[in-house]
This record gives sequence, C-alpha cells and structure tokens, in this order.
Amino acid sequence: MASSTTAPSPQPSAAPRRVLLPSLRRPDRRATAGEDRAPWRSLRHRSMRWWSAANLVSNAGTWMQLTAQNLLVLHLTGSAAATGLSLSAQAAPGLLLGLLGGAAVDAWPRRLTASVSQALLALVGFLTAGLVVTDHLTVPILMVLAAVTGLIATVDAPACALLGNDLVPAEDVPSSIALGSVVSGAGRVGGTALAGVVVGLWGPGAAYAANGVSFLAVAAVIPFLRPHPEAGQAPAAAPRQRKRTADGSRQDGAAASPARRGTGAREGLGFFLRRPRLVALAGITALSSVFGRNYGLTLAVLVTGPLGGAAGAFGTVSSVLAVGGVAGAVLAGRLRSPSVRLVGALAAAGAVLQIAAGLSPTLWVLLLLVAPMAVVESVSDTAGTTVLQTDPPAHMRGRVLGVWRTASTGWSLVGPPLLGVLMQTAGARGALVIGGVLIAGAIGTGAVLRDRRARRAPAERAAGVLPVTIGGTVPAAPRPVPSRPVAADCTAPGHGELCAAGCAAAA
Repeated sequence: MASSTTAPSPQPSAAPRRVLLPSLRRPDRRATAGEDRAPWRSLRHRSMRWWSAANLVSNAGTWMQLTAQNLLVLHLTGSAAATGLSLSAQAAPGLLLGLLGGAAVDAWPRRLTASVSQALLALVGFLTAGLVVTDHLTVPILMVLAAVTGLIATVDAPACALLGNDLVPAEDVPSSIALGSVVSGAGRVGGTALAGVVVGLWGPGAAYAANGVSFLAVAAVIPFLRPHPEAGQAPAAAPRQRKRTADGSRQDGAAASPARRGTGAREGLGFFLRRPRLVALAGITALSSVFGRNYGLTLAVLVTGPLGGAAGAFGTVSSVLAVGGVAGAVLAGRLRSPSVRLVGALAAAGAVLQIAAGLSPTLWVLLLLVAPMAVVESVSDTAGTTVLQTDPPAHMRGRVLGVWRTASTGWSLVGPPLLGVLMQTAGARGALVIGGVLIAGAIGTGAVLRDRRARRAPAERAAGVLPVTIGGTVPAAPRPVPSRPVAADCTAPGHGELCAAGCAAAA
C-alpha cells in the first residue's frame, strides 16, 4: 500500500515539464520576428502569390496596349495632340464617375465585381483588335473605346485594389501594396518592351489581343482566391433587426447597410470630408503630385538645359529614379501601420531633397540626390496608399477609393500644365525650388497648427468650447436617449459604442 501511494508522486512533477517544455520553445518566434517585417511577407499567402502573378501579366498587357494605342493614333492622325486626347478620353470617366464606381464596389460582391470588370476589359481589347485587323478602326471609334475602358476602370480599379488587400492580414497590407508597386513597375518595363516586338511583327491589333488575354488570365484566377480570415472584410450580409411599424408592432427586416443605400456616393464624399486624416492625406498628395512628382518634365529640362547634359544623361537620371523607386518599394514593404504623419514627414523630406536637386551645380550632384528622392517618394506612396485603404471601415473603403480616384484624376490633369507655366516663368531650377518650398512649407504649417490645436484642446474642453475639426464641422452635442426603443443602424460609422445598449434595447 505504501508503494502504491508513493509511486504516483513523480507524475505531477513530470506533467508540468511536458506543459512547460513547449512554452520554452516560444522564444523561437522572436527569432523569426524579422520575417514578420520582411518586405515580401505577403507572398507567404498562396492567394497573394497567384494574384501577384496574374497582375504581372495584366500590367504587361496594359502597357503593351497603351504603347500600341499611342502608335496607332499617331499612325491614323499624325498628331501628338490626338495621342494626348485619347489618354484624356480614357481618364475622363475617373474624374466624372469615380464616386459612383467606388459606391458600386461597396454595394456589389467584390470578387464577382472584379471578375466581371476584367472580363469586360478583355472584351473591349478583343473588339479593338478585331477593328484594327479588319481596318475598320477610326479615330472617333478609338476615342469611344478608350472612354469605355476608362468607365470600366472606375469600378475595376477599386475592386481589384481592395480584393488584393483581402488576401492578407491587416498587418501585411503595406507589404501587399509595396509588392503591387514592384509588379506594376516590372509590368510597365516588360509591356513597353514587348509592345515594340509585337507591333513590329504582327501590328497593333496583336497588342490589343494580347491585352485581352491578360485580362482573361486575371478573371480566371479570381474565383480561386481565398480571402484571409484576418483581413477585416466587411460582412457578407448585414444582421437582421426587428423594427417597429406605425402601429407599434414589430417586424423583422434586414438592417440597412450604408453600402446599399442608393448609390452611396454622397455618403462616401461626406465621410471623406469629415475624416481629418483623409483630408490631410489628400492635401499632402495633391501638393506633392502637382509640384514634386513630375520629374519627367522638371528633371528633363534641368539636365538638358542648365546642366548641359544630352538625352543620354537624362536617361541615366531616369534609370537612377527607377532603381531608387524599386529600393523604396522594398523598404516600404517593411512598414506595419503607417500614419498620415509619416506620409507628411516623408513628403517634406522629399521636398527638401527636391530643393537641393534644383540647386545642383553638376550632373553628378544631381544623381546623388535623385536616388534618395525616389526612395522617399516610393515609401511615401506606399504609406499613403496603406492609410487610404485601411483607415476607413470596411463598408466604406470602395467609396473612399472612388473619392480618391476623382480627386487624383483632377490633380493629375491640372498638375502638368500648371507646372509647365511655372517652368516657363521661373525655369527648371526655379520650378524645383519653388515647388519644394511650397510642399515643405504647407506640411510644416499644417503640423504646427495641428500641434497647437492639440495643446489647446484640453483647455477648450474644460471651458466647454467645442473645437472645429479640419473638415469644418463641429461635434454635435450628445442626444438624449429616447424613452421608446427605435431601430438602430449598427453598421453606421461611429455607432459601435452604442450598439451593445441601443440595439439590444431596440430588439
């Protein structure tokens, strides 16, 4: 009996060892923490690998078609202005209908929307190829087809952007966006090079047909993509609620989702304007795009003019810009949760480098400055895109991207002519310096005002003064709780804190 009571005694000490030993292995995760910040960590997900490969093919096809389109317009008209008109016809729908396109993305199933839009783009490519081969394509028809392509893109662009983010967890979105930048750049280089070969051998119709095939490749991959469970997708269907009718009785009904109230475009615009971070991001990006990113204009004139370089010298500068952009994309892939403040700091740093570039005494000094300029620009772009696509709630992201598409199309159309006037007045050096001063000055002023407002906020709250937000709205006073329960919209922005009490009472 004594042995039977003492024999089990070693067991309790052995059992905890089995439990503790696995926990001792957990520090190994810290050894791999660097992998969690790896630039290409999004490629660990199988769906993202398929999506990236499909996008590489699609980007190459798009640039192949764009190059062939420019050559085709020049062949039909002999006018460079007509080439610019075709590009404007393709961009116009984004300016006019970007809001509606974003609302459609919020209202419709994302994967189905992306599949249909890719199939429609393929159809336009095949139709154009057929018209070219049969010699029935005219300039007016080409302009109409370019506008139709732009119209489809108002839905396709936000749908595909958000679909890509759904394939990875939220912390890997910066890596996904950085990977997309590299894929886009590689597709641009490859597509432009292939266009010369394809058009030379088989004509521009073959380039349009190849682009149609590339769209079909993306459409074929989409059904096999699986959203990541931690991607923060909007729910597929809103929860059902019980609401009171006029006679006081209750009836069941689906909650009205903001994404499905009419087009939702007005709600998207209102949400964007009430979001100080998004408004600040738009201001920073607009200034940088108009006065700081058109290096194809400013640096080309600077190199071939004041610095006395030839066309080959500008080619070297362009190559350094491209390499710096790739390096910046790799660096940006290590971001986890970028902020608007980071975007502003990077844009201001890029503006300072731009001022120095404008004052460069020699080509070699310019080359030393161009590389960090490109790195900063690439990291800033990735950080800004991450904020844009992750800051809004899931059910508003399509409309926010729609607002952004409209705004970005506007400043991309206004920027080059405005910069051209500035260069005509102040020269290439003056345009670079003045543009850098405007960007850095505006960002610095905004940062000072923000910090001053943050310091005043506690005193204003103590005095009962309601501060005015960037969007120009004043926070509303709390509403009294109604004595009679009413139906609540639990999906509305900012309603999450009230859901537990309000919605439970309404039910």
